[in-house]
Amino acid sequence: MLGNLKIKRALISVYDKTGLLELVEVLNQFNIEIFSTGGTFDFLSQKFNTIKNLSEITGITSLLDGRVKTLHPLVHSAILAKKDSEKHLDELKAAGIEPFDLVIINFYPFENVINNQNLSEDEIIEYIDIGGPTLVRSAAKNFNSVVIISSINQYPGLIEELKNNSGKININLRRQFAAEAFQNIVKYDIAISNYFNQDKVMNISLNLEKDLRYGENPHQSAKLYGDFFKSFQQLHGKELSYNNILDITSAAELVFEFDKIACAIVKHNSPCGVAIGNSIKEAYEKALKCDPVSAFGGIVAFNKSVNAEIANQLNKIFLEVIVAPDFDQEALEILKSKKDRRIIKVNDNFKSIKSFLHTYELKSVPGAILIQSKDDCVLVNDFLEFVTVSQPDQREIDDLKFAFTVSKYVKSNAIVFAKNGMTLGIGGGQTSRVDSVKIALMKAKEFNHDLDDSVVASDGFFPFSDSIEIAASAGAKAFIQPGGSIRDSEVIQFANDNKLKIVLTRIRHFKH
Repeated sequence: MLGNLKIKRALISVYDKTGLLELVEVLNQFNIEIFSTGGTFDFLSQKFNTIKNLSEITGITSLLDGRVKTLHPLVHSAILAKKDSEKHLDELKAAGIEPFDLVIINFYPFENVINNQNLSEDEIIEYIDIGGPTLVRSAAKNFNSVVIISSINQYPGLIEELKNNSGKININLRRQFAAEAFQNIVKYDIAISNYFNQDKVMNISLNLEKDLRYGENPHQSAKLYGDFFKSFQQLHGKELSYNNILDITSAAELVFEFDKIACAIVKHNSPCGVAIGNSIKEAYEKALKCDPVSAFGGIVAFNKSVNAEIANQLNKIFLEVIVAPDFDQEALEILKSKKDRRIIKVNDNFKSIKSFLHTYELKSVPGAILIQSKDDCVLVNDFLEFVTVSQPDQREIDDLKFAFTVSKYVKSNAIVFAKNGMTLGIGGGQTSRVDSVKIALMKAKEFNHDLDDSVVASDGFFPFSDSIEIAASAGAKAFIQPGGSIRDSEVIQFANDNKLKIVLTRIRHFKH
């Protein structure tokens, strides 16, 4: 196996020319002979007079409207020859072929054009790169003898190694570049396969982002794949755990449901207090008041920047993680006084990203994966169906919409009591909806919340009037639910008989 490989001869054929001139400047410093093709040759020749056209080797500029430029045995022989094989070197010499040491490629941007409504399928197909991936595969297979650069993100590493190693590339870096090259081919082919197969095949390619200490429990291993930290940036504190990541996601998604200033406190992936307010301080105090005992050791998320005033408030109790779109400098200094507490800055546009993993949820089952679109339904007034004689006033409508939005993040069967933009009691994760009502009431009474004129949201329909009867006896006056039970008429009649108000949404928010 070759240790350090001296770079003498390079082949460059790229679609994206970003950073290429700077890279070639460095290659020239080490007197590397450079061959290029097509548009890349034209681009480089404008600045460098030493660039050679690959046609000097192949004898052709291109064929079939540019579909064939690099698909040639003389080119691939120069890439695939093993430099530690006398037989290979003798064959190259007999054929008059000089080997390549460095291959720099990036592909036609197929992923960027598949959603272009102005392009026909025939035009899209022309963006399927053939020569590029073939060159990359050849060079990556022969990483012992050739350096393969398949992304502009690898340019800095290549330049650094050339400068630090006198124009040579070590075997470990060559192997790393090869591994990344094969992964880039996989991602490219997945985009093409998904385009042609649509939903008939599921292909996912994700890079390992982080090894986690363990999973939900210490005896379970866990890893994070993808780009989580493009949306969530850790500013301080201990390493994030598997459970932290789940809770951070749930809390952030919840607070960004609201246009008004909002705070959510999450524990074990379920909210224990949510509120909106005229200030971040008001929202936090209302959310904390819902269930201050459960908030201990929880995750707190805001949809607005955290200031010093609220930072001092947050320091009064033990919190695992604090999430917000920004933190002013004084607030950061205050919060960092707790060395282990995680401080997370969230991209406030993360919910608008339309990538596959932002749009769909995946769950594993034995031998398979379940996929569903995310529950991103936003409750608007047009959804509301007023079905009782008594109808809610505007304050109640606002609270009903608020509570129903919170119910989306509570494990089914979910029940949420609320008033004045604040949760008063939350019950969920029960096999009986009546039990969830009782738990929510127990929580509300434990912390002396006034339930008179409160509202109740249910993530699923009320199959009987018993849940409404229990909630109403505690002071609730208005209810929001999807409807759809065969006994809807009985439930509505009970509400009318007791001057209660029911709003139907025809939208269900089950969360298993």
